[in-house]
Amino acid sequence: MAIISRLYTYNSLEVIAMFRTDSRSFAVAGILALSATMAVAMGGRPKVDEEAINARIQPIAKLDLAGAQKAAAGGARGGEEIYKAVCGACHESGAAGAPKTGDKAAWAKRIGVGLDVLVKTAKAGKGAMPPNGGSDATEAELARAIVFMTNKSGANFKEPAAGAKAAASDRSGEQIIKEACLKCHETGDKGAPKLTDKAAWSQRLSKGVDAVTKTVIRGHGNMPARGGMADVTDAELKGAITELFRLVGAESK
Repeated sequence: MAIISRLYTYNSLEVIAMFRTDSRSFAVAGILALSATMAVAMGGRPKVDEEAINARIQPIAKLDLAGAQKAAAGGARGGEEIYKAVCGACHESGAAGAPKTGDKAAWAKRIGVGLDVLVKTAKAGKGAMPPNGGSDATEAELARAIVFMTNKSGANFKEPAAGAKAAASDRSGEQIIKEACLKCHETGDKGAPKLTDKAAWSQRLSKGVDAVTKTVIRGHGNMPARGGMADVTDAELKGAITELFRLVGAESK
C-alpha cells in the first residue's frame, strides 16, 4: 500500500501526517491536524530564540559609515600621529642631519621662513629627506606634523583646521617667478639679488615670507609695485615668494 508523507510546520510546531488509502489513516491524520490547530490557538507556541533569529537575518556585510567619513575627510590624521609615524625617525635623534625636535637654535631660522615654506620643502624633499618624508601623508597632514614638531622647538604656528585646503590661485608661484621675477633675479639686473646668491638673500630670508610679500606688493628700490604685474593677486605673490625662499635654500643651516 502506497504511503505519502508530508511535513507540516507552523511556528516550529511539526505535525507529521501519515496518509494511507484506508479510512482509519485519514481519521488519525485529521486528529493530529486538529490537535496542532488547537495548540496554536491556545498559545502553545514554542519559545523563540531571538538571538538566533537576529544572527540569521544579519546582513552579510556592514557599512562602516564612520570610517568612510573619516577617510573622506581631508587630513584625517593628526600632527602628532604623523610625526611619530614619519618625522620622529630622524628628528627625534638628529639622524641624517635633521634638526632635533626641541632644539630651538637649530629650528630658529627654519621657523622664521614660515609654515608655508616648511610644508612646501617637506613635500618636495631636501637632502636626505625624501619627498613627503617618504610617507603617504596629505599636505594637510604634513602641515599638522610640522606644526606639532616646530611648536615644540620654539614656534607658535596654528594647526590647520581639519579638511582645510589652501586657497586656490589662478597661477602658481613657479608661474609668477617665470613671468616676472626671473627677469631680474636670474641675472642680478637692477641690483636684484640673484637666486644663487644665498648671502644676498640671508637678510630677506630672516624677515619671513609675509614681510617680504608686503615689500613686493608696495615695491622697493628698482622693483616696481607687485613686481610690475598689475594683475597679480596677493595670494599669487605670496606663492611666488614662498617658492623663491625654497629655491634659495631658506631652510638650509
